[in-house]
Amino acid sequence: MRVDIQSLETFNQLAYEGAEQATAMMAQMTGIEAVVDVTKITLMDRADIGEELAGRAFVGIQFAMEGALTGDTTLVFEEQCRDPIVDALPGGSGDESMAESSVKEIGNIMMSGFIDGWADYLGTTIEHSPPEYLEATGADVLPATDSDDSEQVFVFKSQIDWPGEDLNFYIYMLPEYTEMTDVMAASTETGANAIPVDKLSVFNQMTKEGTQKAAENVTAMTGIETDAEVTQISFAPIEDVPKQVDSSAYVGTVVEFDGMPSGYLMILFDEESAMNVAEALMPMEPDGDGFTSMHESAIEEMGNIMTSGFVDGWANVLQTSVEHTPPKVVHDMGQAIMDPLAAQVGQHQSHAFIIESRMQTDDLDFSCEIHALPNDEELRAALENLDVDRKDETEADVERIF
Repeated sequence: MRVDIQSLETFNQLAYEGAEQATAMMAQMTGIEAVVDVTKITLMDRADIGEELAGRAFVGIQFAMEGALTGDTTLVFEEQCRDPIVDALPGGSGDESMAESSVKEIGNIMMSGFIDGWADYLGTTIEHSPPEYLEATGADVLPATDSDDSEQVFVFKSQIDWPGEDLNFYIYMLPEYTEMTDVMAASTETGANAIPVDKLSVFNQMTKEGTQKAAENVTAMTGIETDAEVTQISFAPIEDVPKQVDSSAYVGTVVEFDGMPSGYLMILFDEESAMNVAEALMPMEPDGDGFTSMHESAIEEMGNIMTSGFVDGWANVLQTSVEHTPPKVVHDMGQAIMDPLAAQVGQHQSHAFIIESRMQTDDLDFSCEIHALPNDEELRAALENLDVDRKDETEADVERIF
């Protein structure tokens, strides 16, 4: 089954416009002028959905969908948002049951427009259930499923910011995988830029295997027990690519890789993690305070080994040749690191695939993010040549490569 880049762009825009319609309805009812910050399509393991919600309390409104699309759509508010939103509604203040009723009311109006927009585009009907009120911490606010946690699914996610407040809303649409790919394929015109979806899933799985092996290499080099946590492939407008990284300060490496595909790879540690990893590699105590040249050299070494593993792993999976430049050490705000790379990729495409992996450990404050920005035309060509029947064989090969 094939999906072309134009169809992915269309569906991403459809989700964005639906989120804008939902926020406009909220503004009309409450006067709260929220802004849609990021909308993206992500292919990921079912178990990893909502990992960005960890550690925060949420209330949510869930709808089951039936018709052209089957699945769930959920509107998620940070818990601190609930009372201000309810108080802004006419007659919205009151006891707990009244507050819950008010959230269901505004959620129903917001999300009905979102779902109807999809139905209108598809020229069919999508029925949805009455809103179900949810209240939970982290990803538990999202709908449960009977599917395998490792099953890969498409997630349409919009992040909505409340200007002037450090609060966010989220919209998650979780359609059934087969139905969603059928809908995408039906909108695809056979052409040179069509992506084989099954091969994209295989490539995503291989990236996950490579991330796990890279985590094992970090453990072997530093003694820090490290686990791979999340691996996903997202598709977003090029202007939203820098927003895949938060505004915190990072230390890491950037390389440009060339071959089939070409693009950029970033390995980013938060500042404390970078210090911990670097000092675990040093044969002696650093010769100064703060992040020294010895720390920088250690991060460069770590970045080079991890990058080589990833790039060699891709070359093995895709049966092609991929070279990369020596790693350049970067120390800046996350979005400032990503922005010039997105600008380079944006010279020849309006949207981008972002391949993301994360590693962390429970032993100390340590986390690492890996972001790749491949050229979409070259990624498509490489996937075209990927033999899905080699999936089991390539999983074994990853153990040899990394």
